[in-house]
Amino acid sequence: MSFKSLSLAAVAAVALALPAIADGTISVNDAYARVATKISKSGAAFMIIENTGTEDDRLVSVSSDVAKRTELHTHKEDTNGNMQMIHVEDGFVVPAGGMHGLARGGDHVMFMGLMRGLEHGDVVTVTLTFENAGDVTLEVPVDLERKPDHGQMKHGDHSGHDDHSDHSGHSD
Repeated sequence: MSFKSLSLAAVAAVALALPAIADGTISVNDAYARVATKISKSGAAFMIIENTGTEDDRLVSVSSDVAKRTELHTHKEDTNGNMQMIHVEDGFVVPAGGMHGLARGGDHVMFMGLMRGLEHGDVVTVTLTFENAGDVTLEVPVDLERKPDHGQMKHGDHSGHDDHSDHSGHSD
C-alpha cells in the first residue's frame, strides 16, 4: 500500500471516529452497521444519540442509499415471549440533556433490500432526520466483529413503543 493510500485511510478512520453534530444540540457517537452475512438482503445500524439541548428532540426518520427501504425499528416481546421487529413510525425521543441508544436487540436503523453486499470495513451513508435539529448525515462503518452488548450501558430508555405496526421477520 502506498503512503498516499495509507494517509487517506488514516484520515478516513479519524473522520469516522468523530461524532456527527447537528445544530449544536444533537451529536451521534459510536455508530456502526452490520449484516448477518455478506449476501444478506437486510442489515442494521446502531449508535448513541445525545441531546445537549434544553428541549427534547425526536428522531423522526432515516434514509440511506444502501437499501431500497431504510426505517426506524425496535424489538418487542409478544404475548408468547417471542421477539418481533416492528417499524416505529413516530420515531424515537432523545430527551433534553440525555441520550437515546440504538442497539442490537432494541431500537435501531433497519436497511431492507440492500443494494449491495456489505463487508467489514465498508462505509454506509445514513441521514438521520430530527424534528428540531434537522438532518444529520453520517458515514457509518460496517463492523462485523463488534460484540452484541458493546455500548449497552450507555443507551437510553427504549420504552413506549407499544402501539406500532408489526414488521417482524427481519434480522440484525
